[in-house]
Amino acid sequence: MRILMFGRGVIATIYGRVLEAAGHDVEFYVRPGRAAEYGGEVQLDWIDGRRKPFGRRVREAYRTPLRESIDPGDGFDLIVLSVGHHRLAEASALLAPRIGEATVLVFGNVWDELLTAVAPLPADRVVFGFPQAGGGFLQDGALWGALLPSVVIGTADASPSAREQKVMSTFREAGLAVRQERDMRGWLWIHFVADAGMFTQAMHSGSLANMIGDRRALREAFLTSRELLPLLEARDVDLSRHGGALLPLRRPLLVAVALACASRLIPIARRSLEAHTDSDTPEERAVIDDTLREARRLGIRTPRLER
Repeated sequence: MRILMFGRGVIATIYGRVLEAAGHDVEFYVRPGRAAEYGGEVQLDWIDGRRKPFGRRVREAYRTPLRESIDPGDGFDLIVLSVGHHRLAEASALLAPRIGEATVLVFGNVWDELLTAVAPLPADRVVFGFPQAGGGFLQDGALWGALLPSVVIGTADASPSAREQKVMSTFREAGLAVRQERDMRGWLWIHFVADAGMFTQAMHSGSLANMIGDRRALREAFLTSRELLPLLEARDVDLSRHGGALLPLRRPLLVAVALACASRLIPIARRSLEAHTDSDTPEERAVIDDTLREARRLGIRTPRLER
């Protein structure tokens, strides 16, 4: 399968590496002028969660074929669109006339209505999913990250579409488990407000990395997210369908203690946070601002987030 990763960020690079190792032809789209800046290779220091029990550390050089243009005749089967939610509209507009017959996997945060967020991409070509990986680039350009052994793919119907089935089989062939989420809209929005709580607390703590092992900071983050549950209900999210995703917000102290211990003792849990030393990235700021804007629009009080 020919796969195009849109961008060469953390998620695109980690999953590009995994998909290429599974035998796929993987390329990376970058903005004009960026290919020379990035170079053709990236140093990876990552924890591969497919290796039991807590993952295996892998240090390697990974060659990333870069391209600065996309044409509908390029013949890609799958385009993985994983950008900050504040860049989705721009990226979707660029891709729409260029995707050819490809399926587009929207792979990350979404806060608008799903198809509205990626218009004008054709609805029958789009699959929504969420990665289970994280990390960051160090000052020397090396990627410091971690990959959990599963991904989330939205499947609205009992019988997934042919494109959804193909995306799921592609990840399974790469050794990843696939969790099907039938209410992807609700799941993504719950994740979004969870991020709003984490990012807000990161500004108080100095960074996400500073929250490693800090059960008080993690509890504060979950409490901030919990006050956003009325916002989700006002947006017609059926919270009863998402018990597992809501556990940190329903039981903030219990989960904070468990996550604090895990982030100190389990390398794969620690790795996804420790590269995040900047508490005010464009995506983090956009998540907080867009959550606040929507709460104010709907008249939902969010005193913790406001503070």
